Amino acid sequence: MFVDLGAEQLLAAEKSEKKIAVEIKSFAGPSLIDDLEKAIGQFVLYHDVLANLEPERVLYLAVTEFIYLDLFAEPVGQLLLEKRRIRLMVFNPETEVIQQWTPEPPIVR
Repeated sequence: MFVDLGAEQLLAAEKSEKKIAVEIKSFAGPSLIDDLEKAIGQFVLYHDVLANLEPERVLYLAVTEFIYLDLFAEPVGQLLLEKRRIRLMVFNPETEVIQQWTPEPPIVR
């Protein structure tokens, strides 16, 4: 299956035996909630495709610190995280450093 990601990116990574996929979202539209709705829909689609193709790979949605604080630290974002609808990787776009994983990546033994 080919997925047209447009300006967004889907990255696959491996470290030791851990496998993740990261969907990077910019949330650059006029409405954060509209962008959130689209991001959740894409996340569900990619999650289900990955579950069939690479079930050992865990999908994360990557957002900047600004988006995390503006959206995911608020009640609607916290609800999504509490219900485990999505997994987040929060990063600083200037330093390119990952600030937090929600929840933490799985540990493979």
